[in-house]
Amino acid sequence: MTKADILSHLPYTSPFLFVDELHEIDENGVTGSYTFDAGLDFYKGHFKDNPVTPGVILTETMAQIGLVCLGIYLSGSAEGGMPGHVMLTSTAIDFMKPVFPGEKVTVTAQKVYFRFKKLNCIVQMTNASGEVVCKGTIAGMVTNKMNA
Repeated sequence: MTKADILSHLPYTSPFLFVDELHEIDENGVTGSYTFDAGLDFYKGHFKDNPVTPGVILTETMAQIGLVCLGIYLSGSAEGGMPGHVMLTSTAIDFMKPVFPGEKVTVTAQKVYFRFKKLNCIVQMTNASGEVVCKGTIAGMVTNKMNA
């Protein structure tokens, strides 16, 4: 499964797609990036006169790159099956630095385990300077149907 195949199977579109590019992906992890456009609607009200990317959006970005893209890759590669859907089940994220409008971030995820349809990953987001913005663990279920 190619990077383009994975991106085409993502169940998101703008304005809720937080993956610009996948740099690397294999059975053990993934690295990808996203640039937060200054025109995104949530910046209008998240800290008056000093917009900052909400933590929930940073978590979503890590989930889309570090869990969903990897889950699609793993499920689509397993025994030649079709890519599955990945639904978030848990997060534990620590936030260290703010992300401002226009910033590019890179997400790296390492698979902890993928068994019984559950994918668990250690994720980290860095800014363009290589500073850690946030890190933690994310887990989700990989299924063939959205309601299964």
